[in-house]
Amino acid sequence: MTWTVDDAPWWTKAVVYQIYPRSFADSDGDGIGDLRGILGRLDHLVELGVDVVWLSPVYASPQDDNGYDISDYQDVDPVFGTLDDLDELIGALHAHGMRLVMDLVVNHTSDEHPWFVDSRSSKGSDRRDWYWWRPPRAGMQPGQPGAEPTNWGSFFSGSAWELDEESQEYYLHLFSRKQPDLNWENPQVREAVYAMMRWWLDRGVDGFRMDVINLVSKEVPLRDGLVHGGLWGDGSAFYTCGPRIHEFLAEMHREVFADHPERLLAVGEMPGVTIEDARLFTDPARAEVDMVFQFEHVGLDHGPGGKFDTRPLRLTDLKTSFGRWQAGLADAGWNSLYWDNHDQPRVVSRFGDDGRYRRESATMLATVLHLHRGTPYVYQGEELGMTNAHFTRFEDYQDIESLRHISEARARGHSSDDELLEGLARMSRDNARTPVQWDASPHAGFTTGTPWLPVDANFLTVNAEAERADPRSVFHHHRRLIALRHEDPVVALGDFTMLLPDDEHVYAFTRRLGDESLLVLGNFTGEERPFDVADAWAFDDGSALVLGNYDDAGSPSTLRPWEARVYRRPAP
Repeated sequence: MTWTVDDAPWWTKAVVYQIYPRSFADSDGDGIGDLRGILGRLDHLVELGVDVVWLSPVYASPQDDNGYDISDYQDVDPVFGTLDDLDELIGALHAHGMRLVMDLVVNHTSDEHPWFVDSRSSKGSDRRDWYWWRPPRAGMQPGQPGAEPTNWGSFFSGSAWELDEESQEYYLHLFSRKQPDLNWENPQVREAVYAMMRWWLDRGVDGFRMDVINLVSKEVPLRDGLVHGGLWGDGSAFYTCGPRIHEFLAEMHREVFADHPERLLAVGEMPGVTIEDARLFTDPARAEVDMVFQFEHVGLDHGPGGKFDTRPLRLTDLKTSFGRWQAGLADAGWNSLYWDNHDQPRVVSRFGDDGRYRRESATMLATVLHLHRGTPYVYQGEELGMTNAHFTRFEDYQDIESLRHISEARARGHSSDDELLEGLARMSRDNARTPVQWDASPHAGFTTGTPWLPVDANFLTVNAEAERADPRSVFHHHRRLIALRHEDPVVALGDFTMLLPDDEHVYAFTRRLGDESLLVLGNFTGEERPFDVADAWAFDDGSALVLGNYDDAGSPSTLRPWEARVYRRPAP
């Protein structure tokens, strides 16, 4: 979108920090992070300089999927604290000039939510049609193999349908069987969701990150998906960006966001979204959402066997993906920029080097990401250079997706235990969920009790106290990146031009706004790499190095291992 410095929305120069409360900071010694733990660590966020805190779910929940299975949208789960604690957190963030964005999970609820309990109670329930109930396939008995209404597979393995023994009908759950999908075709469902969202805005919340929101519109009637060699069909063509999704989001915007455009942020997490759809979703003239999370770049290392069958990242693939999204949303819409979140392994272990060059690769990856056009997201611990968990035992894993993968892989007999552990060590969501490493005291200062998930053994050297004490650290590099976005309009609003698209080692691009330009360089390898951008950038015309991750400027034609540099060419 071609905004100017004067009319650009506030979030174009903002940086969002995601907190996964269970793993951030524990205030009461029960081993699980909580809201008072967050309140006790706000100084960290203030020093980092972020503008928005995105809070993963703290709603009442049975915790089948660590809070993404909600049983009460208008209460806080006791494991995290109380509504008063959350009100205090909102007030404290506002006092420091930060906003709070809540996670909104409305594609599904918990099966313990009163809506579903009522829906399940009887075929004649007034809320029966609030969820997707269907009888067995014609001519088949309930519970018989293949009797499910469609052949869709769940994102968490197995069938997307669960038989209710009492009514002898099936309900749809694209995720866990304890996460039944809401039926957004029913206007009463939508009205209830919007009322709940307004209730949160009235409490001072500043927006929502909407979990898998592009899955809420299903194509009716429901039909079988294609089978790609597995046990279940792929139904995504019938529920990804479905036929009424733009209608639903436009309605949501009118009912919830329209009265507070200067304050609020609406972010849609959208697996499988295309650039063409994202242009529509994020076009301000259409008033749907402000930006989307897309998954293209975090699928580039998935092998033929899926997420847990990884392959090395090809840098040219990453450039192609990022370049397409930068160009595709340049004149309509906006990008969200991320490496890490609660569903992704740690980027320094995934695309960098979490050993010898942990600091260099973490800061290079951050530099390349933050200098793109879009709103950057920092996931807790990313600013410290936290790594994957390095778990070596099945017993250490708790994530439902990982446990279902282990079970299904063993049932198929396709993987040895060593292969399974290797895949989990690289890609399990638990890699992102180990407790934040605050200092070198027991359990990394996260808790005085036993942490719900083991702390990474490297906490003795990788922790916030050590990072904040070292001016060259990953933490302070993030501070400089965030300050640069705040201070320099070209970072927020400048045009993007990819350079060296065929180079498999060096990532290079320029940003330009008016007469000012930036050159960004990143070496994605542990070796020195030459580069040549003479066609786009001359280093003898007053260019100045404004940010780097080494102590000196280095050679104008060679990058050191995992080196990042940002040059500025000032206006004449």
